[in-house]
Amino acid sequence: MIERQHLRIVSAIAQHGTMTEAAKALFLTQSALSHAMKKVENSFNVPIWRKEGRTLVLTQAGKSILSLANRVLPQFEHAEAQLRKIAEGKQGTLRIGMECHPCFEWLLKVVAPFLKAFPDVDVDVRRAFSFGGLQALHGYDIDLLLTPDPLHLATINYTAVFDYEQVLVMHRGHSLLTQPYVRPDQLAEETLISYPVEQSRLDIFSHFLTPAGCTVKDHRKIETTEIILQMVASGRGITALPKWLIDESREVQQLGYRPLGEHGLKKTLYLGHRKDSDPLGFVDAFIELALSHNNVNND
Repeated sequence: MIERQHLRIVSAIAQHGTMTEAAKALFLTQSALSHAMKKVENSFNVPIWRKEGRTLVLTQAGKSILSLANRVLPQFEHAEAQLRKIAEGKQGTLRIGMECHPCFEWLLKVVAPFLKAFPDVDVDVRRAFSFGGLQALHGYDIDLLLTPDPLHLATINYTAVFDYEQVLVMHRGHSLLTQPYVRPDQLAEETLISYPVEQSRLDIFSHFLTPAGCTVKDHRKIETTEIILQMVASGRGITALPKWLIDESREVQQLGYRPLGEHGLKKTLYLGHRKDSDPLGFVDAFIELALSHNNVNND
């Protein structure tokens, strides 16, 4: 029988490569570690690892256990963290990952009533630019994923919570504001300012410029929305952002925007979550608040 300790041992061996370092990381003796894994090897009559010099290398059987460990151990850690929260008098933490970097302001409008409705629940929002949202959702590092580009998998449910239009934003004196909409070829001499993510994850490239075989003269990357808008307002470049964000910006008087293409670039924001159970009800409650917030805004 494979137990949790076996998963931890195989994971440690894969990470550290030697019996000595793995035992040290797990606060076990080498003898105890070796004895535990011998039971598994004897039960299934297969070796879990082999020696290559001083390094231990996982066999096919070991790699199979490692795959299980990578899936299951984070679930144990998440459940234990929730139990500790409950023991401290708190119900837990709702962890939200963001792949829509300019949507933080929208998210705050949902987080506020959620915190009021669940005073014993904390909210943790992760919006790193290198963030691998779907992997984090599968790995139980987050509970919800806010994304405009859902990758539909059998294990994930997505709920559409917000429709918006991505527009080209420029300073008030820009010549493109004389046009009813912007064509891809009209950006050939422009400096584009965006978040620091790869081009394939930027809608202006993946859905507008690249399909037309076009690009921009220069591409600059800045982490914060406020600085991007200030740079655009001062005539240092153009950017592509949700139209609602520009309408609510403090720089709105200095900015203008036009649709990307004759029909515009329409997007939908989704909340993704695992299809497994939500025993404390945090995920479902947050999605309901997000939907009700959107309905109020559309009335």
